[in-house]
Amino acid sequence: MALSFYDISVPVFTRGLGQLSYILDKGLAHAKEAGIDPSQLVNARLAPDMFTLAGQIQSASDASKFGVARIAGVTGPSFPDTEATYEELQARVAKTIDYLGTVDRALIDDHEDREVIMKVRGNELKFTAQRYLLQFAFPNFFFHITTAYDILRHSGVPLGKLDYLGRY
Repeated sequence: MALSFYDISVPVFTRGLGQLSYILDKGLAHAKEAGIDPSQLVNARLAPDMFTLAGQIQSASDASKFGVARIAGVTGPSFPDTEATYEELQARVAKTIDYLGTVDRALIDDHEDREVIMKVRGNELKFTAQRYLLQFAFPNFFFHITTAYDILRHSGVPLGKLDYLGRY
């Protein structure tokens, strides 16, 4: 059975966001058990020049919703990057999953050759939708999810590989 372009995009982003929500839940539970103010985790970062946990969540949200919007040839929703609490971060993830569920399969399937043009730091990047998804959107999305995982793990949250990958 061949996989459709929709099947290799929307469900992958949706599942990744679900795992992100799961590791956020584990982070909050750890903070409560350890008597840590959850805002310490929200504002934690691995290095001074990297985004905080909140920035990683916002970036994973953007990578997935704009990734799907671009391959579908539509304009994705803009969410202000104002989340400052665990509850707001979880709401951002849920809102992103909800948006992905609204994208019509017909706008994605059989449109692997659609042109995707991005402007990044004054440069124009051109891709086919398939190349954009596989070589830019997915790596960017998983970078931010992995970094969120790493921030939580570095902050003492008891996370393991299966927390990132999920259970099958």
